[in-house]
Amino acid sequence: MSVIKQLPSHVADLIAAGEVVERPASVAKELLENAIDAGATAVVVEIEGGGLTFLRITDNGCGIAPEDLPTAFLRHATSKLRTAEDLSAIGTLGFRGEALAAISAVSRVEIFSRTPGAESGAMLRLEGGEPGKVRPTGCPEGTTIVVRDLFYNTPARMKFMKKDSAEGAAVSGVVTHLALSHPNVSFKLLRDGAEILHTPGDGKLQSAIYAAMGRDFALHLLPIKGGSGAVTVEGFVTEPLHGHGTRGRQVFFINGRLVKSQLLAAALEEAYRNRIMKGKFPGCVLHLTVPPEQVDVNVHPAKTVVKFTADKPIFDAVYYTALDTLNDDDKPAQPESKPFYLHMNAQEYKAQKTAPAATEKSSQPVGSFTRRPDTAPKAPVMSLRDVTEQPRQPFHAATVRRDGQTTTYQIEPPVSTRYDTPKTEIQQQTMLPTEDEPWRIVGEVLKTYIICEDNNDAVWLIDKHAAHERIRFDRLKERTEPLMAQMLLTPLTVTLDGDGYAAVLENPELLQSFAFACEDFGDGTVLVREIPADIRPEDAAATLEELSRKLTLHRADPAAARDEILHTVACKSAIKAGMDTSEAELAALVEQVRTGAVAYCPHGRPVKYRLSKYELEKMFKRA
Repeated sequence: MSVIKQLPSHVADLIAAGEVVERPASVAKELLENAIDAGATAVVVEIEGGGLTFLRITDNGCGIAPEDLPTAFLRHATSKLRTAEDLSAIGTLGFRGEALAAISAVSRVEIFSRTPGAESGAMLRLEGGEPGKVRPTGCPEGTTIVVRDLFYNTPARMKFMKKDSAEGAAVSGVVTHLALSHPNVSFKLLRDGAEILHTPGDGKLQSAIYAAMGRDFALHLLPIKGGSGAVTVEGFVTEPLHGHGTRGRQVFFINGRLVKSQLLAAALEEAYRNRIMKGKFPGCVLHLTVPPEQVDVNVHPAKTVVKFTADKPIFDAVYYTALDTLNDDDKPAQPESKPFYLHMNAQEYKAQKTAPAATEKSSQPVGSFTRRPDTAPKAPVMSLRDVTEQPRQPFHAATVRRDGQTTTYQIEPPVSTRYDTPKTEIQQQTMLPTEDEPWRIVGEVLKTYIICEDNNDAVWLIDKHAAHERIRFDRLKERTEPLMAQMLLTPLTVTLDGDGYAAVLENPELLQSFAFACEDFGDGTVLVREIPADIRPEDAAATLEELSRKLTLHRADPAAARDEILHTVACKSAIKAGMDTSEAELAALVEQVRTGAVAYCPHGRPVKYRLSKYELEKMFKRA
């Protein structure tokens, strides 16, 4: 039977450090929260090697007295709690007294601090949690902490660290969130000597949003203020027409603390129901003030997960405040009080943006797309080579009838079928004709669905986007050479959420193989110089945003990530619903569907639907 023994103190410290310090971003978060709690109005963060080799944080807060420096690095040593009752009304960001002890246990630390009015400061060095002697030194008022060689004494942790770019992006995300939670504090972030972020610290949330989240995001916000009972909500939400592909742009703070909450996200999205495009999510920066006794922040070491004594008041506060803001935004406003596009509903706004007279240069962000589908360019977006790059077989005729005129095209069918669903299932669901006869193409409706008639008196409806998307996906998957790229005349800047930003920077080779040439532009933004030749430049930003989300979801599975990228590129480069399509393109698509080469889109949706003569006659009471 094993003998129970108490762990040595240094081993216990390493275990405790593992709960608090996961990566350089964890260190930055703990030290920055201490700086804010110390009353700092200006903080400078400097990192090298993603923060693993060097991280320095300088603040102008109240400092630490020389005699308190050694005590500050002991476990559970804190100036923020005194009694058990204090746990039910926590008003500071840090309170456990574990951060400094945990950080010093797995790194080499130097601290310089000087209290206001003191003639000189003091410094202390620690290595592996072991402190040296406190020495007097000259330094400005406030505190500077330098952390070097993180995890030098726990090499097993190093293999879990990501690339320097990804770790640096995580640190940037921490600084960004704290800048948004405390707009009265000026934050500056330097990465490898380059300034990545600098907020003014003027106390205005909109200024912090502009500096931390970018111009494109800040220009399309609506102010929000309200509450329910003792819960108040204040901040900004995005305009319904400017949704995002992920929830990464939803930032919530409770009593100044960043939190992750499905409850808050659900309340916000419920307010946008029937107002935002399907597949898009609203963004926000919202500050909630909740009585301290109604929220428990002591449920997770990272303090990003909270519990409420009652969920409904919190949900109602966010939902109704956001709903009132959106309802007010829909109402007509005086021209002098709001920009012109806030007087209109979504349809009027889009019409205004696409009117032929509107030829003046727009202030719209680079890479956004507001053109309606029915005004899309008539240039072909699908080459017949996409559907005829097969060994030569006998040609078939495809007949197209439009506006009373009939045109016949010679179509070369594929040599074999390619689909993921078993053939028996396809036959059961679609009842493919057995005779090798072409379908007569009657025309196209809604610029989306092709109508055909076969020799068995059946009518077929074909979704041209889904069919072409499958063709593009199969072609891309079979390719062995890289995709053809187009170089953008003006590089495109795309701002991503923290995880998506890191995922893109972690996979430059994978993205390059799909003709995306991206590089770090700092502050959560990547610079795109090349995109696939089949993708329109106005679709590039949305495409990269979707790719970043899929790379994040499939980080541990490169094969799945590759397939997801193929899906996205195929979808974005395929014919869009609402686009004008030439008769030759329609004929090529129909022949692929007729022969069974295309039955389902890459996402599993059917590309065709069959209506028998009996079904049609039954609809018109003829049978």
